[in-house]
Amino acid sequence: MGRLYIETVQNSGGEGGGEGRVRKIFKCKWCKVEFASYYDILSKDFQGRFGRAYLFRNVVNISLGPSEERLLVSGWHTVCDIYCTSCQQILGWKYEKAYEESQKYKEGMYILEKERMLKEGW
Repeated sequence: MGRLYIETVQNSGGEGGGEGRVRKIFKCKWCKVEFASYYDILSKDFQGRFGRAYLFRNVVNISLGPSEERLLVSGWHTVCDIYCTSCQQILGWKYEKAYEESQKYKEGMYILEKERMLKEGW
């Protein structure tokens, strides 16, 4: 078995870059590995399998499952489930393709389920 490579979340996105800001991050609820910055949230207005979910532009320390067609609240999408690289718990999904023009902004973005995350730094 190989060595597990874990990245540190950077304070990216938002105004003014990442320097000098409070480090607000989300971690895996089970193994505490970091996977997203608060400053990379695009929307908190999403629904996941386990309740509320957030749309992120960047995440780290995840692995992707196979692509599949899925009917979501906003229509048909091609998505991949995302898993924690450390403990393999499902965290949400990645939008690969949106079929409706109004949903194209989601392509390449990530949904992380609030129920499956811990907050650190606030």
